[in-house]
Amino acid sequence: MGTERQPDAVDVILGQWHRERPDLDVAPMGPIGRINRCSALLQRRLDEAFAAFQLTHWEFDVLATLRRSGAPFRLAPTALFSALMVSSGTMTHRLKGLEARGLVQRLPHPEDARSMLVQLTPDGLALIDRAVEAHVENEHRILAALKPSELAALDARLSRLLAVLEPAGD
Repeated sequence: MGTERQPDAVDVILGQWHRERPDLDVAPMGPIGRINRCSALLQRRLDEAFAAFQLTHWEFDVLATLRRSGAPFRLAPTALFSALMVSSGTMTHRLKGLEARGLVQRLPHPEDARSMLVQLTPDGLALIDRAVEAHVENEHRILAALKPSELAALDARLSRLLAVLEPAGD
């Protein structure tokens, strides 16, 4: 016996399109619309947790990328903007703000006098360690309504979709 689900906002949109354009197969709007709505709603909940540490999501991403790179928590700006999928100009702007807050520092590259490295400061390391713990707890809370088997199935399907969407080698 299948479980009935409650209609959601995407169902309303699909119904409107079926009514107005019955000639169109709008089936792809269902999963894509739900992914987009989930993304927006998830980001809102994640942002609330980051705000407790006076961080935006992009600041968290920069600090977390440096932290997970391992000691000495240092990367070239090109590695950072590639990992975070932002432009070099955007990364420069973001790094200036984090540097002004004392969370990162720019250091000369020991092997290339023309470039710099970005490194977490002790304050930045302490902040990201606290923030990532709260972030993981928040993610557990967000996903708590799903059974482990449902979560595993969702993860597998999203991984498959990501493999289709991401160019090879990215």
